[in-house]
Amino acid sequence: MKSYFSSPCLNSFTMQAPNPESLALNKDVNSKKGSSSSSPMKCDAPRSEETSDSVTTEDLNHLCQLLEEKDGGLPWIQMMDRSTPTMGYKAWRREPKDGPPQYRSSTIFEDATPEMVRDLFWDDQFRPKWDDLLTNSTTLEECPTTGTMKVQWIRKFPFFCKDREYIIGRRIWECGRSYYCVTKGIDCPSMPKRDKPRRVDVYYSSWCIRAVESNRGNGQLTACEVLLFHHEEMGIPWEIAKLGVRKGMWGMVQKIEPGLRAYQEARAAGAPLSRAAFMAQVNTKISPDYLQSIGTTENSSETENAVATDKPQGVNIPKMLVIGGAVALACSLDRGLVTKYVIFGVARRFANLGKR
Repeated sequence: MKSYFSSPCLNSFTMQAPNPESLALNKDVNSKKGSSSSSPMKCDAPRSEETSDSVTTEDLNHLCQLLEEKDGGLPWIQMMDRSTPTMGYKAWRREPKDGPPQYRSSTIFEDATPEMVRDLFWDDQFRPKWDDLLTNSTTLEECPTTGTMKVQWIRKFPFFCKDREYIIGRRIWECGRSYYCVTKGIDCPSMPKRDKPRRVDVYYSSWCIRAVESNRGNGQLTACEVLLFHHEEMGIPWEIAKLGVRKGMWGMVQKIEPGLRAYQEARAAGAPLSRAAFMAQVNTKISPDYLQSIGTTENSSETENAVATDKPQGVNIPKMLVIGGAVALACSLDRGLVTKYVIFGVARRFANLGKR
């Protein structure tokens, strides 16, 4: 794979607070805290500088290593290459011995800016319009300086499967017009685990959003690419998860673009930002030199041309796929509940999620 970073390495790193305009806006939001919670720019969720500790520069470094294929993991096996006139999608999978299957994808949207796509994936208020598996989201904490958030998600699952709860830490770094978005499962001692919904502890879904040249061949950077890395441990039979991903992935991905276009139209019409979308604009600035200092590589792209096999690999921990930020294939089944007939019946239901 061609090196993602191209700036010279000077080992420099800069971190900046939001610009004065953003701070002024944030101050105005806080001054109106007692107002109606339905207003998109008002939020009674607690602010905490300590929230920024949940997602750190180590997480940024790890994401950059994934982008550069420098994380020391197994080679990626290509499993999908699909496109429409206005969207292209490629996906890869690898299966480490000591953890759930991992997914990597590249989605390119024509006529979209990185900023719009960034806001879309962060906007929990708008998300149910294109992600019908998200039933509830609550901001638990946020840091007005770094933009770090602690969020609770509840996601619904198909027949006789428990819903899942996620406690997620998330943060965005900005370099020019490229955005490095980290979301991961974090501890939350103040919210004990419950039997229903079932807590997902191992969760990682992070992406880089950047402007790229349009496929129209006009040399203009009018398209936007989302490079996603995702894995999670759901505690369900891996056969169901892998079959569901293979059969339902493209259908799930296709739901994102209509959501993006509706989001673009709403913003163009003057729709106000939700609180989460506003927080997506509170980023930590980093220099290209810092990204370069993490290291570059000229790894070959041989694994990108490999064909995924349907043969079981013996991995005993299943996995769900989420793309651009946010796409999750969510079907889980608790162990020991069903026969082989029911297992494959549920797998078909899982695959059909992407077709609805």
